[in-house]
Amino acid sequence: MAPHGDRSDAAEEATAAQLEKRPISTVVIIIGRATKIADFYFNVPFPMQTEALPLVDRFQLIEDRDSLFPKGVPWVRYHGIYKDLNINLIWPGKDPTLGVDSVGTISASLVAYASISALQPDLIINAGTAGGFKAKGASISDVFLASEVAFHDRRIPIPVFDLYGVGLRQAFPTPNLLKELNLKAGKLSTGDSLDMSPQDEASIVANDATVKDMEGAAVAYVADMLKVPAIFVKAVTDIVDGEKPTAEEFLQNLAAVTAALGESVTQVIDFISGKCLSEL
Repeated sequence: MAPHGDRSDAAEEATAAQLEKRPISTVVIIIGRATKIADFYFNVPFPMQTEALPLVDRFQLIEDRDSLFPKGVPWVRYHGIYKDLNINLIWPGKDPTLGVDSVGTISASLVAYASISALQPDLIINAGTAGGFKAKGASISDVFLASEVAFHDRRIPIPVFDLYGVGLRQAFPTPNLLKELNLKAGKLSTGDSLDMSPQDEASIVANDATVKDMEGAAVAYVADMLKVPAIFVKAVTDIVDGEKPTAEEFLQNLAAVTAALGESVTQVIDFISGKCLSEL
């Protein structure tokens, strides 16, 4: 007789296989990397909604006035039916104390957990802008579908804990989506700092990352824990290993890259519509 743990694992695998053959119904889009650079470096108000609102308009979503989330949190949900999909777009909102965009891994993990708990989605899409590395082939306005995600600023130099700190997770495999939309594939590295310290850089190189953001690995951690498939769509606003200052390049490219991101996410949603997870 198989140990209880083996039976449980087998049951989970059977359930996952069944889910992958069921048409995707509910999708949660978690908006990613915020535009605080513009706010702080240039005093130009480009809120994170710069990334969210084009998608709200495109899918004709409405803001949830009766929030599903705990009272007092700043998270905003837009929702609606697009084709045969129940679309939920979550914007992390503004920090209630300082009034700046809620950026980084803590906010992202909380939003991911609350969204999964409240909405029970079939698929999570973490969409946002990112920094890219020209040494790995990234260019401005490129849109990447991350193959795997990891942290680059959780350094715990103790055996096994070091692996926990890196937190490597595989994105849900979508070979047909990647081929059909002609998106670029690359690895995503996540950290809570806007700049890149020498230690961060070494970790990013070790992660073999093509793009870096401020939330992807946190979303991946929660999605993996709760057994919800997740994919990561990232559009490059700035070249981290380039010659231009990050803030200047980010602001210069934000509008065009946001448009490219919106177009790509729309194509992803159109491709998903009517399909099962196993067909992605």
